[in-house]
Amino acid sequence: MRAPIETDRLLLRPLTSADEPALAAILGDAETMLWYPHPLTRDEVGEWIERQLGRYENGSGLLGLVEKRTGELIGDCGAVWQDVEGVAELEIGYHVKRQLWNRGFATEAAKATIDDAFRRIGAGTVISMIRPGNGASRRVAEKNGLTLDRVVFWHDYQHCVYRLSKKRNEDE
Repeated sequence: MRAPIETDRLLLRPLTSADEPALAAILGDAETMLWYPHPLTRDEVGEWIERQLGRYENGSGLLGLVEKRTGELIGDCGAVWQDVEGVAELEIGYHVKRQLWNRGFATEAAKATIDDAFRRIGAGTVISMIRPGNGASRRVAEKNGLTLDRVVFWHDYQHCVYRLSKKRNEDE
C-alpha cells in the first residue's frame, strides 16, 4: 500500500472508494476539467479510483489530497507512469477543487510528489503533461522548477512536456 505524504497543510493519501462522491464533485466540474476531453461522470470517477488502486501496487498513482485543517478531500495529486512517444515517463499530475484555486495547494502537493518521486521511486526525471492554454497548471510546474522541454501530440491533443531532472533539483 502506498505510504502517505505530508506537507504543512496537506495529507496526500491513497484514494478509496469512499472518496468517490467528493472526487466526483471535483472531476465532474466542467471548469476544473476544461483541459480534459470532458468532465468525468460518477462511473468514470469510480474507474479513475480503481486505476489508482492498481497503480499503487507499483508505487505510483494519484493520491487523495486532503486539507489537514478541515479533513476535506480537495483533489488528487501524484506520479503516474505515462507512455510519451514510446518512452515511459513519470508524470506529476494534480487536480484541486475549483473553489480552492490560487491558494498554492497544487504547487505544494506537486512539490511533495516530485520530492517523493526522486527519493522513494528513484526517478531520474519527472514530467508534467499540460495543454498549452492551461496557464494555471503551467505556472504550478514552473514554480516547482520544471521547464518546457517540448510540445507533443498526445491523447489527441497538443501537450507541453515540462521536465525536471533529479540532478537539477538537487543543485537548487
